[in-house]
Amino acid sequence: MRIQRALARAGVASRRHSEELIAAGRVTINGKPAQVGQSVDPARDEIRVDGKQVQAPSDTVWLLLNKPSGVMTTRSDPQGRRTVFDLVDDVPGLTYVGRLDYLTEGLLLLTNDGAAANQLTHPSFEVEREYSVVVKGDVDAAVAMARRGVELDDGPVRPRQVSARKLGGGQSELRVTITEGRKREVRRLCTAIGLTVERLIRVRYGPIELRDLPVGASRALTRNEIEALENVAASRSDAR
Repeated sequence: MRIQRALARAGVASRRHSEELIAAGRVTINGKPAQVGQSVDPARDEIRVDGKQVQAPSDTVWLLLNKPSGVMTTRSDPQGRRTVFDLVDDVPGLTYVGRLDYLTEGLLLLTNDGAAANQLTHPSFEVEREYSVVVKGDVDAAVAMARRGVELDDGPVRPRQVSARKLGGGQSELRVTITEGRKREVRRLCTAIGLTVERLIRVRYGPIELRDLPVGASRALTRNEIEALENVAASRSDAR
């Protein structure tokens, strides 16, 4: 593991700030000044920042939950409604990656790696979120409008990808890919382009896909999926 990643995992600082600490000579590995990009084993190597030893981070947990409608994406709810944390095992430090609103369903990532969660949700990292939306309205005109870009009350939105197919009974499926994740962004976009949302499901977050996970169920990410997320975060960091 790279030293800056180890510091971020241990909660010392963000990955970028960790690199600044290392460059400033404030980090040592086994008594010697650390170098940005240096490999380290937190379980074996003695890592210190300003002379204070950094504790080895706890095992990283990554979960994929298929969030049902009518569940809050929050740690607790004053009204006593169910939350996403009621649906998964209790893990210290567990947090969500990209909030889903009360009625929105689908893919929700949870992790105890706070630094990675912040990176994957920050707008500057432009991580793709793909949604399947069951709608009513003129989808052909709506898709054309969305592709040109739409002005919302908190700024413009132009989906990275948008397409539609007819389902019958006056309904259509709209597929929308965005990168910002502003509050209720997809719902507000649909309203702005003249569509009524019947159902909204997030089906992909970055490289992770919902696939056939049952509603309300969760599973641990595979090693390959975790590495894919880490690669996304690393590539966005390098590009900044």
